[in-house]
Amino acid sequence: MRPFSLIRPTTLAAARARALAEPQARPFRAGGIDLLGLMKEGLRAPAELIELHALSATEGAEMRALAATEGGLRVGALVSLAALARAKGLPPSFEALREAASSAATPAIREAATVGGNLLQRPRCWYLRHPDLECLKSGGASCLAEGGENRLHAILGGGPCYIVHPSTLAAPLVALAATVTILGGGGRRTLPLEELFAPPRERIDAEHRLAAGELLLALELPAPAPGLRSVYEVAKEKLSHDWPLAEVALSVVVEGQTIRGARVVLGHVAPIPWRALAVEQALVGQVASAELFARVAPLASVGARPLAQNGYKVALTQGLVRAALHRACDVPIPE
Repeated sequence: MRPFSLIRPTTLAAARARALAEPQARPFRAGGIDLLGLMKEGLRAPAELIELHALSATEGAEMRALAATEGGLRVGALVSLAALARAKGLPPSFEALREAASSAATPAIREAATVGGNLLQRPRCWYLRHPDLECLKSGGASCLAEGGENRLHAILGGGPCYIVHPSTLAAPLVALAATVTILGGGGRRTLPLEELFAPPRERIDAEHRLAAGELLLALELPAPAPGLRSVYEVAKEKLSHDWPLAEVALSVVVEGQTIRGARVVLGHVAPIPWRALAVEQALVGQVASAELFARVAPLASVGARPLAQNGYKVALTQGLVRAALHRACDVPIPE
């Protein structure tokens, strides 16, 4: 790792001003799990890191908050995954978020990793992270995964790059209709979290729509509707410290046995958290049953275009959707 300076601004204005002076050479550091890894691998060599944990108590209060808000929840960007996983008083309707936070990486990493860092980390594609290769995202002419080793890559929404979005929290937060507050040169702006993520067709140099010097401050989950339930399901090759092969987070509003609303979000199968809109539409107004779930689960892979080695993700994703629906609606799985 090359030498660097750690800058410790105490105000948001000072942090942004320092970053804007030379954005590529002065990234923000929160938990630093991904950024320091990139630096150790020689993939980034910033001259300075801007330490967000140095913000004063007043300036950093919003970024450190984890609190109920009129039935909803505010989660600051500097909240650790471990704090989120063990938060007391988290509404049962937000169980998908707790489950996802509890499943990420290892206990030690969860203590350091932050919500903001998890959402904004770079893809784990081995071609992007190889110091001797130039893929499309690192300045090359083509996606090396498309015709190479691609068993962990995208089956939905891929092209011209076939990364999968690496965040564990993104799918449940989108399923729970979270919004994100961003601080930039024009002041604060708030948008639905799913609009934060940019597919490769839109932006090849990053996976988000943040402008230079913009800071992700916090997320807000709205108060759950009566009858809202959420779950998170994930498949990994090994349970500890491994990246998902596929995941699904969903929320459903159930009235009696009738599904009145649904948000189904797939993870690690597309370059962005992927809304399974066909599944959502097929569920609304239907009575929860094993037959319904078996019928709608295949809709999760509508439009899938598997590469040579990742076709298994089609059936895997359908199975995760079906399992999540059974658990969320409390319908026994047929033997």
